[in-house]
Amino acid sequence: MNIIVVGSSNTDMIVKVPRIPKPGETIIGGEFSTAAGGKGANQAVAAARAGGEVAFVARVGMDMFGDKALEGFKKDNLNIDYVVKDPNAPSGVAEIFVAEDGENSIAVASGANANLSPADIKNAESVIADSDILVMQLEIPLETVNAAAEVARAHGVSIILNPAPAQPLPDELLANVTILTPNESEAEILTRVAVNDEKSARQAAKVLHGKGVNTVMITMGAQGVYVSGKEFTGIVPTLTVKAVDATAAGDVFNGALAVALAEKMPLREAVSFANTAAALSVTKLGAQPSAPTREEIKKALA
Repeated sequence: MNIIVVGSSNTDMIVKVPRIPKPGETIIGGEFSTAAGGKGANQAVAAARAGGEVAFVARVGMDMFGDKALEGFKKDNLNIDYVVKDPNAPSGVAEIFVAEDGENSIAVASGANANLSPADIKNAESVIADSDILVMQLEIPLETVNAAAEVARAHGVSIILNPAPAQPLPDELLANVTILTPNESEAEILTRVAVNDEKSARQAAKVLHGKGVNTVMITMGAQGVYVSGKEFTGIVPTLTVKAVDATAAGDVFNGALAVALAEKMPLREAVSFANTAAALSVTKLGAQPSAPTREEIKKALA
């Protein structure tokens, strides 16, 4: 396996609305749909579709949502030997409002994701050790993220951490991270620097380097990605597209980035590949359904 993803699996329940409702407000929406989601699963599927060989470490419930998720992972050729069916918790679900302008608002019930433990990481140690890159996010317990980072670091495996959903992180975890990929608001929570342009992104990256992070990539939507690394520093622009649904754009970026780096693409080129995948994903509705194939990414890059 060249990529291993440790993280969450959810079923997304999506309601299209004219705009995101305010607290206490009811809006009559449009259509309802369900789609496979969860940041970890999204990243694993995005990496597989972008051409990676991917193993996934996760927990799902013993219910129809869990069964459906596993079915989807098999279709995308993920190694699911380390996906545990949890007898004590339901599968994770997310309620998502998607507005006409592509903006979204999400609430998550973690279910089995909250039970993914350091013991699950220990069980998967051999497959982590054999990987080139470990990808993680924060929809699972922080102690599990820490445990996986320590195992990967001990075996010389590069670590991509997408610090979402946003929360403060301990310095010992950041010191283990090879590449950190926050968006603007996540970067602000981690650094107390309000990020809105290249100058403020540079300041935030400097704070994160000070905590031991090798390479920082701050995703800034239509502005592109600010990259601060030894090999390249600056903004990598993204494709201009008509956004339909921004759900999972960050996950698709991280999954595609892992593939590009595992293939030893130069840093700027790898970010451009990931950026293009993310831009394509916002043109479709749903989390995993929106992850593009390698052919689609290559075509858009050309």
